[in-house]
Amino acid sequence: MTTVVADVTTEQQRGHECVRVPGGDGLVALAAVDVGPRILFLGEPGGENLLAELPDRTIDGPAGPYRLLGGHRLWTAPEVPSRTYLPDGERCRVEAAGDRVTITAPDDGSGLERGIGLRPVSDGLEVAHLVTNVGSAPAEVASWAITQFPMGGTAFLPLPGSGSSAYEASHALVLWPYSQLDDPRLSFGPDHVVVTATDSASALKVGSAPGSGRLGSLRDGLLSTKEAPVPDGSLPDRGAASQVYVESEFLELETLGLLERLSPGESTGHTETWRVAEVDGPDEALAQVLA
Repeated sequence: MTTVVADVTTEQQRGHECVRVPGGDGLVALAAVDVGPRILFLGEPGGENLLAELPDRTIDGPAGPYRLLGGHRLWTAPEVPSRTYLPDGERCRVEAAGDRVTITAPDDGSGLERGIGLRPVSDGLEVAHLVTNVGSAPAEVASWAITQFPMGGTAFLPLPGSGSSAYEASHALVLWPYSQLDDPRLSFGPDHVVVTATDSASALKVGSAPGSGRLGSLRDGLLSTKEAPVPDGSLPDRGAASQVYVESEFLELETLGLLERLSPGESTGHTETWRVAEVDGPDEALAQVLA
């Protein structure tokens, strides 16, 4: 049974019961409580949803279909289908403390409990991710925050240098086996990669190691950014803390936390800050992401 605290407003978003969390600068988020934890809406009250809506997309999982739904979700890395693709259709616990609302899902069978905490900041929304080992054995995982946007936009992935010596490698562009450098959706600048979310039957994914901490998606004159501190330590995916994925129906901006060995009862996680701003074209959008 869902526990919903008295001072949290609930409403429906595409057939799902959600809690309403106001952010700064006129933003509002709707986070599901009947599945998840998921954030299914981001935008101005009564306005267009800036996040993708994918009610019918599924992934074949070990215990039945995993529903993508769109929006924002918390997975754990490394990506292991027997753990990652477990359905998250159980109802969540909702708690409020001060200006923070936390939505926590029960163990989905993986031995892990996942929660998302939201609170307003002056110009957007803070989104905290927490993974707790509630099983009986140690688990090596990283928190993995995935935000899906509709097709037709453009993603910006900074490639920052982090070395202090000209004789040592400072950073890397990370590719997945299905990614090709001559993909027409890719373009490169001196310190960034641009990914265009156009229709294609093939998937494409690129990552930045160690990552810049900031990613951006531009669509219809609105730049959505998410920013997370770059972890100092071991990471999955060859150290790519910032990642962009695109395929036929959506674009994803992804960030990773530290890869940690959790004993029963221990937790790991990381926090993003979300902002939305009107910009005058891709040059201004890129400048803001790189700032």
